[in-house]
Amino acid sequence: MAAVVAATALKGRGARNARVLRGILSGATANKASQNRTRALQSHSSPECKEEPEPPLSPELEYIPRKRGKNPMKAVGLAWYSLYTRTWLGYLFYRQQLRRARNRYPKGHSKTQPRLFNGVKVLPIPVLSDNYSYLIIDTQAGLAVAVDPSDPRAVQATIEKERVNLVAILCTHKHWDHSGGNRDLSRRHRDCRVYGSPQDGIPYLTHPLCHQDVVSVGRLQIRALATPGHTQGHLVYLLDGEPYKGPSCLFSGDLLFLSGCGRTFEGTAETMLSSLDTVLDLGDDTLLWPGHEYAEENLGFAGVVEPENLARERKMQWVQRQRMERKSTCPSTLGEERTYNPFLRTHCLALQEALGPGPGPTSDDGCSRAQLLEELRRLKDMHKSK
Repeated sequence: MAAVVAATALKGRGARNARVLRGILSGATANKASQNRTRALQSHSSPECKEEPEPPLSPELEYIPRKRGKNPMKAVGLAWYSLYTRTWLGYLFYRQQLRRARNRYPKGHSKTQPRLFNGVKVLPIPVLSDNYSYLIIDTQAGLAVAVDPSDPRAVQATIEKERVNLVAILCTHKHWDHSGGNRDLSRRHRDCRVYGSPQDGIPYLTHPLCHQDVVSVGRLQIRALATPGHTQGHLVYLLDGEPYKGPSCLFSGDLLFLSGCGRTFEGTAETMLSSLDTVLDLGDDTLLWPGHEYAEENLGFAGVVEPENLARERKMQWVQRQRMERKSTCPSTLGEERTYNPFLRTHCLALQEALGPGPGPTSDDGCSRAQLLEELRRLKDMHKSK
């Protein structure tokens, strides 16, 4: 039955992705005896898969495979997303992505630089093909918090290099490229707690969080903010800068990127708009640490919808210089994002007039902005699949 569903989901989506899923399914047939493991992964609980040789995968991290076409967010794309998030095939897909990326980028996909603020250090860790995990360290206490540790080997190497004790994992959402390292790290560090939303089915979750809950680790005060839309239980994490007299830091997962935002897989445009407005309420000097290296592509799209935006042009020039040397583009600041990120500019009259479905601001401003956000997301999906 799984083979029929997978074949239907991938019909017309390209030979490469078809070969990938056929390889996964053939591996599944050879392991029919492992029914307990299959049931565990189907329920999105603790996966116990051994590392076995499996077919190589494309290095892209999109859950909906990239293709040429009008809109990748149609029914077959959503069927693939369902396979990824709700069945054990998703976990096997993630494991193959992990092995592929480790071989292709043995030192990580980008060169990153830590930020140090009066005894608090933030280290971006490049993982998979374009993801970022993060280690937040109270250097005085030697305590560390990991954010979205999708490659446990890379995160553990950083922990050992910094000689710190991992006491908490903060997961923004359930997708394997953000939660895949929870098992190995929580087993290796017995006192480590795994935080996240109980609505998201995060693997190895030990401490559920709600909106505005605070996690305290040494001098680190980290607030969880509910930002549904990409997934039902998506959270972002705000490191308060006051205790160390520095800027606050926003770890945004797949809600917000440099000049972009995440796809609305499990919500509506209204839901995503409300979540983005939650971020807009934060200070301009807040540092944005996103879950992916998407800057160059996102700024290219922003140039299509706002071609005369000089702030975007300046940022693009800087980003292109960084990427020519494979340097990371994070962090940016929320103040910068307000000037060029179209997904944070749905209140701007020029953007409304160019793309909006209505005649500009109305008494029902929230509705018109949500429609504009939905149109932006649709155009971005088309732009990405060209």
